[in-house]
Parts: sequence; C-alpha cells; structure tokens
Amino acid sequence: MAKQNLAYTRNIGIMAHIDAGKTTTSERILYYTGLTHKIGEVHDGTATMDWMEQEQERGITITSAATTTHWKYDGQEYKINLIDTPGHVDFTVEVERSLRVLDGAVATFCAVGGVEPQSETVWRQADKYNVPRICYVNKMDRAGANYFDVVNQIKTVLGSNPCPIQIPIGAEEHFRGIIDLVMMKAIYWHDETMGADYSVEEIPADCLAEAEEWRDKMLETLASFDDVLMEKYFDNPKLITEEEINSALRRGTVSMILNPIVCGSSFKNKGVQPLLDSVCAYLPSPLDTPSIEGKDPDDEDKIIVRKPDDTDHLCALAFKIATDPYVGRLCFFRVYSGKIEAGSYVYNVRSGKKERISRIFQMHSNKQNPVDFIGAGDIGAGVGFKDIRTGDTLCEEKHQIILESMDFPAPVIGIAVEPKTQNDLDKLGLGLAKLAEEDPTFTVKTDEQTGQTIISGMGELHLEIIIDRLRREFKVECNQGRPQVAYKEAITKTVEIREVYKKQTGGRGKFADIIVKVGPADKGFEGSLQFIDDVKGGNIPREFIPSVQKGFAAAMKNGVLAGFQIDTLKVTLVDGSYHAVDSDQLSFEICAQIAFKNACAKAKPILMEPIMKLEVVTPEENMGDVIGDLNKRRGHVEGMETSRTGARIVKAKVPLSELFGYVTALRTITSGRATSSMEFSHYTEVSTSIARTVLEEHKGKVELLG
Repeated sequence: MAKQNLAYTRNIGIMAHIDAGKTTTSERILYYTGLTHKIGEVHDGTATMDWMEQEQERGITITSAATTTHWKYDGQEYKINLIDTPGHVDFTVEVERSLRVLDGAVATFCAVGGVEPQSETVWRQADKYNVPRICYVNKMDRAGANYFDVVNQIKTVLGSNPCPIQIPIGAEEHFRGIIDLVMMKAIYWHDETMGADYSVEEIPADCLAEAEEWRDKMLETLASFDDVLMEKYFDNPKLITEEEINSALRRGTVSMILNPIVCGSSFKNKGVQPLLDSVCAYLPSPLDTPSIEGKDPDDEDKIIVRKPDDTDHLCALAFKIATDPYVGRLCFFRVYSGKIEAGSYVYNVRSGKKERISRIFQMHSNKQNPVDFIGAGDIGAGVGFKDIRTGDTLCEEKHQIILESMDFPAPVIGIAVEPKTQNDLDKLGLGLAKLAEEDPTFTVKTDEQTGQTIISGMGELHLEIIIDRLRREFKVECNQGRPQVAYKEAITKTVEIREVYKKQTGGRGKFADIIVKVGPADKGFEGSLQFIDDVKGGNIPREFIPSVQKGFAAAMKNGVLAGFQIDTLKVTLVDGSYHAVDSDQLSFEICAQIAFKNACAKAKPILMEPIMKLEVVTPEENMGDVIGDLNKRRGHVEGMETSRTGARIVKAKVPLSELFGYVTALRTITSGRATSSMEFSHYTEVSTSIARTVLEEHKGKVELLG
C-alpha cells in the first residue's frame, strides 16, 4: 500500500438531526468519487452505508458506517475517510465515538427544518471534541426551503459564526443551481447524467446584486480575523484573490473561528461536488490538528505528545467494537502516530496485555478490504483482539501512553427480557454480552430481588433494535417485560454519624471507627462523590483514608430506598480511631459502606426521575389535543412557536415514565400528522405519592420517605 501524504487526507463525519439527508449525501459522495456505480437510496433500502437489515427496513441510520474514498481537487488526489453517523437521539453514542476520532465534520441541515433538537446535540458534541466543521444546507428543492433562514438559525441557535460561501439560485421547485461566492460563478447540474456533470457559467443578471451583497458579507467575516485581508477589504475588495479567500477560509475553519456554509439538494443530485471541494479545501488534515497528547501510565501528571508520523511510537484509540458474521469481532481504531501492521502485536494499556492483530482492513460500510498496515492519521479496523473495549488506548509496551477516553450518557430506560425457551438461555447471555460490548450505552444486569435480566438503553427504539438483533443475529426469541425507568436517589439534608465496625474471629479481627458528615454535594460536584478529609492528629492513618472514600463510592451504586444509584454526595471524614493490629484497609472500606446506609436513611432520601426534553411539530388544529395530552402526562409546556411551514412547534419537559408509547398516542391524536423528537434533559425529584407507588413496585422502603 503506497504511503499517502497526510496533507491530502481528510477524516470527516456527516452529522445531523434525523432525516436531514446524511446518508443520501454519503451515497452521492460514494457515487461521484467513483466508489459505487449506482446511487443507493435510503427509502428503497438500497443505501450502501445503511447495511443493517433494521436500517433498510426503517429508513434510518442506526450504526455509524465508515468508508474510504478519493476525490481530485486542485490537481491533487485527496483521500477521504468518511463516517456516516445516525441522527436519532437513541443512537447518540455512535456520533460521540465517531467525533472523538475525526478531524472535521460536515454538519447537515434540512433547508425546511433548519436547526432541530438533535442538530444542537451533535453540534455540542463536536464542540466538546474541538471538531472544525462546515455546514451543508440540504433539501433546497423541498417546499418551504429557506437557505438564509437556516443561516440565521445556525448563528442564533447554535451560537456559531456562519460564513456562507454559496447562495442558491432559486428555491423549492425552482431550485436550479448555486452561486459560488469565492469564484463568483454560477453552477448548474445536468439531470441526464444524474448530476455527475455540471457547468460553470456567469451569474444570471437577476441574481448578481444578491451575490455581490453576500460576497461582501463573506469578505467582511474573513477580514475580521485576517489583518492582511482587512487592509485589502478597506482599500479595494476587488483586489482580493481566490487564493487569499480560500486560505483565510481554511485558517478560520481549522481554528474554529467560523463555519463555511454551502447548499444543495443531495436527493436531486445538486451541490455534492462543491461540498467535496469544500471538505478538501477547508477541513483540516491530520497535520493541521494539534499533536495528540496523552498521560504516562506511571505518572499521571506527565504529558506525552505524539506526532502524526509513521516513524513515531505507536499510539491508537479503539473507538468502536462491532461483531461481523464472517470475520468475527471487529475493532475500529484511529492511528494517531506510528503504524499498526497485520500480524503485529499491540499493547492495551487498560488490560495490561499484549494483543495480536491477525488481519487489518480498510472499511467500506460492512465490507472489509484487507491492507498490510494502517499508518498515522488513518482509520481502519482489525480482527484478532481478545480483550478490547471502546475507548482503549493501543500502544507499544516499552512506550506506553493513555489517551483521554470517552464519556457516554447513562441509560435511561430498561426492560426485563427472558428467552421463550429454556434452551435459548445460554444463547441469550452470549448475545447480550456481545451487544453490550459493542454499545457502551447498552447495559445488562440481573435484578437481585426478582432474578430478572434487565436490559437498559437510551430509548424505546434503542431497545427495540437490540431485541430485533437478538432475534436475527443470535436466533433468540425473547419475551419482554414492562419498560422500566432508570430512577436515581438523592438525599436532602446533612447528618453526622459515628460508625464502628468490629469483628472478632479467633485470630486477627477487623476494626474501623469513623465519624462522617454525609449530605448533598456542593455546586460544581454534580454527578460525583465530593470527599473531604478533615481528620486531624493522625487519628486515622493516611493509608486508610482512601479506603473510606472507596467504600462510599462503591456504596453509592445502591441507594437506601430501592437500590437505585445515588449520583451525587458530599462526605466529610471528621474523625475516627483505629486498632494497631485489627485495623486494615478492608475494615475501613466496609465501615464506610455501613455508614453510608445508616446515614442516608436519616438524611431524608428522595427519589429522582429522568425528565425528557420533548419537541412536537403538529398542525394548528391538533395543538389543543397535544397540549392536553402532555398535561395528562405531567408535562410542563415551556413554549410554542410557529414553523415556516405554518405548523406549531410545542416544546415541553415530560417525565420519561409518562412517555412510553407516546409516539403511537401522538399519531392517534393527530391522525399521523404530528412528529416528535426527544432527548434526555435532567433528573428531578418525584412527588411523594408517585415515589410511594414506584417503591412499592420495586419493594423499596416506603417508610424512609417520611
């Protein structure tokens, strides 16, 4: 495999709200770059990137698919590693782990819907990982399309600095082409060649004034951060060359000062080639991104820097695990430095083991193209790994490094499952283990009280897909229980307690004595244990204090009401005592766990439930029924807006426990005309009457509610 110049490599993802046209755009990219010879369509179930049966049936993307293609721009051949990500909030983990390893992204927006709830979510995820992005306003041919309104929303709703470098010629059914503001030319696509051929012409007279106005706005945006351009802009804007504009656009995009905006209609085969040109021109190569930094496993304060170079020491991140029916367990990884060769060994820092990679592939959706090695700055997949998880760092044993892993949202909904026949019990366990390995937002546990197997995920659709995959891929038919909400517990007051743990067993015994204050955490410590060591005079030896912290951290996984997790807690270790012979670390850890139970029971524990942010788009005449239904579901309506198409948008916060089957109910109320989307918002206290009902269902301690 010939060495690719990294300056001409682009690692990009396509991200957007549901149904903005991500997969349709990906299919056009594959077709125009010559990777496929027939355009696959999402609605026909023939899209290359939607390869799962469930994706083809539902017409949605469920798992992120990776492929590698090439595109000629400005006389150079660019290699593009492309990841098509899902838009549905239930599969947000796919976006999260893809953005972690990408250098740039194409944020796709529907010209009618504009900035939608999931658009905001993926935008925030890209901000979190500092991923530069260009914006693509798709579906310019649809009724209600308004390019300039979407540009304004990108600015106001997302708080970004949009810089349109194209404007459309016409809109809706009159959308004919685009005007490129950099070279000041009009581009028209030829329908008879499926958009493969296009012509570059002079700007029509009726569009010239608008084009000059938007070109001036583009130059003004660029001049605001480029001193040389600012001087030319004030002297004579006409002297600014295409090269200077492209250079400034690239600097602004890579440094995340601005977001270039292009437009088109992927379904009508218009606008995709200039989008590819923009990817090559403005998005960063692996050389443009800062060298990867990691920590030394032996000294966490020491920062190690690795350069994107094949000759540097190996440093790679495993960002996805997938099970392939033909090659087995596939591990997707991004190589930041050095290279991974087929048949070689890599060191997994988390497990502390060396792993042999038998074969290496460059992926094309669900097909594997074998290669000899994957070099720095590239994305590939390998088989042969035995113990590897999402977020693991792969390196050389003699030159170890730990890269920052990924944070995944906790599951919010669970259901009980059991196999229909006793013979399938082992197959169910194996299937669930493999699926949990692939998806960090999917968890499996056994309820200690009922003995049921509980599977938890990000939403009803997520779990529906899991059960469907169990049936198809692992041949296990399941019975399902009622959906369960992932409640949490919290305490509302601070108590001080002394706990003494004594155990005498003939020989050496166990002894620990602690005085602790347990209460709600301070602001800024949400979602964690705030531990304060206030012990004076060595009453508890230093080596035992981490054990007290460890004991409380472990105990927080099971609250006192019904065993739900306590997320946030403040523990102050005030005083205590020890025994010279009988005290050890385990004694103090057990003592802390007992103190947690006793203290929380006295600290007015409460039950917390997940609240979802719901957005319903409904015709005006059904709005009253929709709001009435939300009120019945304990929903809090936060606002109503009118969309450009005249539909009403209702925004509300609703408890997750009230939203099971909501999509079906909404279709019934509005005769199928309304749509809804939801994402997790926050946890809040449950009223005492509902908490009693929940605790009785879970055989919890109702008397502790007071």
